[in-house]
Amino acid sequence: MASLKDVQTKIGGVKKTSQITSAMNMVAAAKLRGAQQKMEDFRPYTEKFNQAMTSLSANMESGQFPLMEVRDVQTTVEIVIVTSDRGLCGSFNSNIFKATEKLIAQYESEGKKVSLVCVGKKGNAYFKKTGKVRKAYTDIMGTFQMFNARAIAQDVAANFLAAGSDKVHVVYGKFMSVAVQKPSVELLLPVQPEASASEDAAQAGAAAGDYLYEPSPTEIMDVLLPLYMNVMIYHAMLETGASEHAARMTSMDNATRACKDMIQELTLLYNKARQAGITAELMDIVGGAEALKG
Repeated sequence: MASLKDVQTKIGGVKKTSQITSAMNMVAAAKLRGAQQKMEDFRPYTEKFNQAMTSLSANMESGQFPLMEVRDVQTTVEIVIVTSDRGLCGSFNSNIFKATEKLIAQYESEGKKVSLVCVGKKGNAYFKKTGKVRKAYTDIMGTFQMFNARAIAQDVAANFLAAGSDKVHVVYGKFMSVAVQKPSVELLLPVQPEASASEDAAQAGAAAGDYLYEPSPTEIMDVLLPLYMNVMIYHAMLETGASEHAARMTSMDNATRACKDMIQELTLLYNKARQAGITAELMDIVGGAEALKG
């Protein structure tokens, strides 16, 4: 049985760990409120932007704009991976890694070359050893702004236009709730025009009225396509940022509970060791008294 001193040391260490995890839980909860608010404020903008893109691109050819060009021969695929810069958030980052590895395996089985753009330190550290990382953006997930997303989008788009990639996906952690964050895979490039509406939908649209665009839809698309890239990247970063704080809050809460369980078990062990020591001392005293009587 462990000595009383050893058990006391362990109890003290676990209590200090519990204080740290509890403090990290509160910090993550405070950061989550701000990140979740920013994400929820931006979601309607993203949805409306996608609706405008859908309306404008419905009757356009896929090759009408460079960023919409679907190439006949696709040999290279690029994946933008958005992860956190810090750890201690449970399996959040590892789930994104698994989704990315599954996508990589799928394309490599088809004979395609895969390159990676890592947004976040954790993703870069994990995939750096594969030799597939074309570019990494680290130490920005804590304080990122729209200009960070714009820089990433411009780099990815320039690589696509230069035939460095034929297709681009983005993989990020989608915020479902405080308890649930799931990896999401979306096609970023080429931007796909929506299929023509069905007859019923067309009749409904005619009843509601057609949109008149000024200037022409082509001129508007020239401006909107680059902005669409910025919006999609920024949306993925916001979702990942909120998901990271939620995952860390849950993870630290679980760690604090585990510490409390360990403290209870160690306290029970301490009491057993102390009782065993007291019993041994009493037996020595009784034995000594009996020896004196004899």
